[in-house]
Amino acid sequence: MHPDIIDIGPITIHSYGLMLALAFVAGVWFFKRRAAIERIPIDSLFNVAYFLIIGGVVGARIAFVLLHWTDFQDNLFDAFNPFQSGQFGISGLNLYGGVLAAIGGACIYIFMKRLPLLAIFDLFAPTLGLGLAISRIGCFLNGCCFGTPTELPWGVTFPTGSIPEYFYGSQPIHPTQLYSSLYGLILFFLLWYILKKKTFDGQVLAVLFVLESLFRFIIEPLRYYEVEMTLPIFGMEATYNQLVAVSLFIIGIIIYLAAPRNLHRNDTPESNEPAL
Repeated sequence: MHPDIIDIGPITIHSYGLMLALAFVAGVWFFKRRAAIERIPIDSLFNVAYFLIIGGVVGARIAFVLLHWTDFQDNLFDAFNPFQSGQFGISGLNLYGGVLAAIGGACIYIFMKRLPLLAIFDLFAPTLGLGLAISRIGCFLNGCCFGTPTELPWGVTFPTGSIPEYFYGSQPIHPTQLYSSLYGLILFFLLWYILKKKTFDGQVLAVLFVLESLFRFIIEPLRYYEVEMTLPIFGMEATYNQLVAVSLFIIGIIIYLAAPRNLHRNDTPESNEPAL
């Protein structure tokens, strides 16, 4: 566990923030390479990327604040104050809050510019897997998004003073951050393959929504959650993330079945595609 990477004068470079920045850079690198075989102007793609990144960060923070309202209700300024406890940075983001806000902001821009919505989201879909693969390493280094106790041989323990140690002491717990990172890497390569072979616009996005929702239901029981982040439904405790996952699954199925089969792609042969 290494929440801080390096100190540069009064500024501390946090591992999670660094990995998040690397995830954004990797995503931009990927869609620039793929845009060479698409009909979408690169300038427009960059603008969409800005909406996705800014909307994602802001939405992830707002969702985190709402889900931890009791921690912020007496001091709303701390919700977005980057200068706290003598350090620079904002701690606490919610993945699905960021995803929903990013998609919403990008949709507004895409509709205003009359760009091909599903084709663009297909292009960006693999970057979510790439982002998960990198950013969840930051979660592991930071000691957040941790799992519940396990007797499996790969269970991990966190050092004294960390949040996981506060709840579970020296008990080995699931390295759920690393599970998510591995899943993100597999998701990236799978969606990249589908992107190259897709037969209709929206196919990659639909697969992303379905796989992400299924993985969320697998990983949620292994993660620690505060009581206030769960809801009793039909006699079971469901997390907010699981409720969002259900919505994503339904949307993914609808897109896959209802998306027009008119593929938005130029006639550049696969052999001319720039290598990654």
